[in-house]
Amino acid sequence: MDYTISPLKLEAFQQYCIDQEKSEATIQKYVYNIKNFSRYLKDRAFSKANLIAYRAEQRNHYKAKTVNGRICAINAYLTFINRQELKLKLLSIQHQVFADVHREMTKRDYKRLVEAAKTLPHSRLYYLIQTLGATGIRVSELRFITVAAVRRGIVDISMKGKERTIIIPRALCALLKKYIAEQKIKKGPLFITRSGRPVDRSNVHHALKKLCTKAKVDPQKVFPHNFRHLFARCFYAVHKDIGRLADLLGHSSIETTRIYIAVSSQRFDKIFLKMKMIDQSAQGL
Repeated sequence: MDYTISPLKLEAFQQYCIDQEKSEATIQKYVYNIKNFSRYLKDRAFSKANLIAYRAEQRNHYKAKTVNGRICAINAYLTFINRQELKLKLLSIQHQVFADVHREMTKRDYKRLVEAAKTLPHSRLYYLIQTLGATGIRVSELRFITVAAVRRGIVDISMKGKERTIIIPRALCALLKKYIAEQKIKKGPLFITRSGRPVDRSNVHHALKKLCTKAKVDPQKVFPHNFRHLFARCFYAVHKDIGRLADLLGHSSIETTRIYIAVSSQRFDKIFLKMKMIDQSAQGL
């Protein structure tokens, strides 16, 4: 049987992913990664040996997390063509106990972004940032923040076959009701584009990057999903219940939630200093 990854096969694979209810972002990544794998194969046989060789080659150039993303795409494609016996194992990744300080958004950064957004001619970003920060929802879930949801103070989110209900904090409800009145929104999602469609990750990402200069915040720290991480850390700092946090974030595994509450190595350093296991006087500390 011919297992060549042709444009027609890719198109069929894309439709397969849609039928499997994968998110738009996941489908784009899968298609990109399969194209990348196809370029690697060239005239090589579609075999287990070459799949393993590809994983090894990728491991020499990229981080394990990136390689695993590509393996997930390949495994999905192998399921699509009914060659499950060729599936690859993911690389083992040790749980990272601390976050990259250069990419960790702080509460101070968040407040600067809010204040900067408040001065913009259009108020959408000002309210949108606080909605992400106060609820921990994904950008793709913003469409569930509707006029009806704000009036109820409860949001029902249904994505990828999973359903969860989150409470909109009272202060955020009051803020969003003000936005509804300002924009004269009668029904439907609050955060929409000029064409009337719900904002997506690309819209929000672009707007946030433009805001960074005005807010004097490092652009490396500012991307939509980082508001979710900030929410997780702030919630856990106040209410140290990782199970409840996992429910709020919609995680099926607490191990995923642990990644979200990782703090920077600088904070760990302060903890280690308080432990007083080193003779600090000898180092002038």
